Amino acid sequence: MDVSQLRSRLYECQVMHRREHPRRHEFRHRVFMFCLDLDEIEALRDRLLLFSRNRFNLYSYHDRDHLSERGQDTKDNLQLWLRRQGVDARADDKVLLLTFPRVMGYVFNPVSFYFCQRMDGTPLCAVAEVGNTFREMKRFLVPVEQEEETVSFRLRTPKEFYVSPFSDLDVEFDFRLNAPEERLSIQVDDYEGNRCTLRSVLSGRKAELTNSRLAWFAIKYPLVTMGVMFWIHWHALILWAKKTPFFRKADRPENQIGVYNRHKSLQQKT
Repeated sequence: MDVSQLRSRLYECQVMHRREHPRRHEFRHRVFMFCLDLDEIEALRDRLLLFSRNRFNLYSYHDRDHLSERGQDTKDNLQLWLRRQGVDARADDKVLLLTFPRVMGYVFNPVSFYFCQRMDGTPLCAVAEVGNTFREMKRFLVPVEQEEETVSFRLRTPKEFYVSPFSDLDVEFDFRLNAPEERLSIQVDDYEGNRCTLRSVLSGRKAELTNSRLAWFAIKYPLVTMGVMFWIHWHALILWAKKTPFFRKADRPENQIGVYNRHKSLQQKT
């Protein structure tokens, strides 16, 4: 099987954030992301010169970057977590993971998305794996909302996770996810009661996952993961300059629930 026959692909994306309250601030940036069939990673490693698994390359995928303990396979770890949430996850289920890879060994993922389905294509669920700059992560199970023309997933839930110093822990996430096809459409908003305080939209178009495309994207989107971290801090500086209210992580540790700390390799609170 050659790479063109695999389900894994790339997406050229635009990220839009618009803060509505208490200070207005909006930005848009261009990035690209990997969309990996978790059963194909070994095949991709063997067929792509610029991609490796759990070792250094221009682009690489490391299982431990996705809530997997040392030696654990990402899919096995995800399915174990799903079963603990009451989902009938099976070994032959298919999982697509939308994420940033490591680029020259460096990675930061504000959020990765898993799209799970049965072997026959029936959608099962989605999972949002949200990260912060403290190398902490939290997973959110997003159920199927629609299975007809467009497979979509929807969840509104308390955040209970320190993601940004400019968002309180009392806000709710509103996940609206469409399964990745030719187009990518994902929206994650923050709500305080009935008021939307932050809108985040990720939209994109599919591209083939090939050596030539990876080489071109290295030029078109240089060091994309380092750029993500730079822009996070740049826009944080702008929000600080606008005197946006600031929330310290240490103020309310009891309000962070189900958070995984990669430094400590344990669940802080379940």
